[in-house]
Amino acid sequence: MHTTHPRGLYLLFATEMWERFSYYGNRALLALFMLSALSFDKHFTAALYGQYTGLVFLTPLIGGYIADRFWGNRRSIMVGGVLMALGQYSLFASGSYYTQLDIAIPLFYLGLGLIILGNGLFKPNISTMVGQLYTAQDKRKDAAYTIFYMGINLGSFFAPLICGTLGDTGNPADFRWGFFAAGTGMVMSLLVFAFFQRKYLVDPQGNQIGLAPEHRSQAQTARRNEPLTRTDYDRMLVIGVISFFVIFFWAAFEQAGVSLTFFANENLDRQVFGWTVPTSWFQSLNPVFVLIFAPILAQFWVKLANKDREPASPTKMAYGLLLLSAGFLVIALGVKQVAPGVKLSMMWLVAMYWLHSMGELCLSPIGLSLVNKLAPAKFASLLMGVWFLSTAAANWFAGILAGFYPEAGKPAPQFLGWEIVSLNDFFMFFVMMSFAAGGLLLLSTSFLQKRMHGVN
Repeated sequence: MHTTHPRGLYLLFATEMWERFSYYGNRALLALFMLSALSFDKHFTAALYGQYTGLVFLTPLIGGYIADRFWGNRRSIMVGGVLMALGQYSLFASGSYYTQLDIAIPLFYLGLGLIILGNGLFKPNISTMVGQLYTAQDKRKDAAYTIFYMGINLGSFFAPLICGTLGDTGNPADFRWGFFAAGTGMVMSLLVFAFFQRKYLVDPQGNQIGLAPEHRSQAQTARRNEPLTRTDYDRMLVIGVISFFVIFFWAAFEQAGVSLTFFANENLDRQVFGWTVPTSWFQSLNPVFVLIFAPILAQFWVKLANKDREPASPTKMAYGLLLLSAGFLVIALGVKQVAPGVKLSMMWLVAMYWLHSMGELCLSPIGLSLVNKLAPAKFASLLMGVWFLSTAAANWFAGILAGFYPEAGKPAPQFLGWEIVSLNDFFMFFVMMSFAAGGLLLLSTSFLQKRMHGVN
């Protein structure tokens, strides 16, 4: 049995690393840019952030279909990458004209639109190609997706530090340099992919992968044309169920880009020996924890597997939701114990992000791998798009929930009868939502395992 991975995995790792650098560099600055440079209020910023990130994850459904039926993965990735680079540079232009809002705001919306369209073509196809490097029965797939996921987080770690240092200076004129760095990261992603794709993106038989339908090998085409079986339908049902549960995970987790950014900016003691830690830097905590603990957790799963005690994938994902709930409980307890007007120690937020990161490791790479293993070949990219569709709904929901962030001097908002008077009330809502979703998924695992038909 092979123990090393094909070189194509490391090409996709590098391509995705630079693309995620671009996306998360943008994410670290976006809410702050809307508040400080474009003079949007918090409620509008939260709503627009949710709509934008929701559409970012909705368009992969269309991008997956285009790749499956017309362009193939490779062309979709290239076109999507070009659109995203243009989008980031449009945001750079918007930041350059921030004193002229009649110019800056249209350029801002143009940039967001280009990133939305580009991500739809790029995101599902790069993830699908990881699975195409291996045979259906290859046991290295889970490890491959963990390595690929580390590439995502390597880009996500450096992005807020570099783009945040350049853009989050307290001077609205500097936001543009953060967006320029994000655009340059996207260009790097395109160059890496364009130069090495033909050499390294091949399946175990040596056939080129990710091609348009008319260029696929007969074996690849035959796999995609096989009729669906009852097992396929059962497995697609499982994809649908787990995609529903991850909505609650990402709706809470994605508060990092909006309400938790508001919180860090206003309610956290960010002073270290007289120097103020940039708000955007806190978004590097999650990826650095993932980079540190991903190999440790992967080894832990292997040890459990060797003892025949490894939990099934849906069970791991339920643990992820429960860890997310625990993270929000930490920050809720933190804000409850400080006196009014006193800023909270950064360590509370660090502890919360550590628990969130452990939850992410139990849910996201596991779910990504599971979708690839369960999806029939003919709908591989489309069903990867369905996975991202759930993330789209979650991000839209995240923006709505962030709009309930309490502000002094304003009426207390209510959500489904839950009155949000304080920050403790706000964070406790996410504790309860994540805990309920995690518990329900845990109770559903035996039902799901039966319909996975031997896939773990």
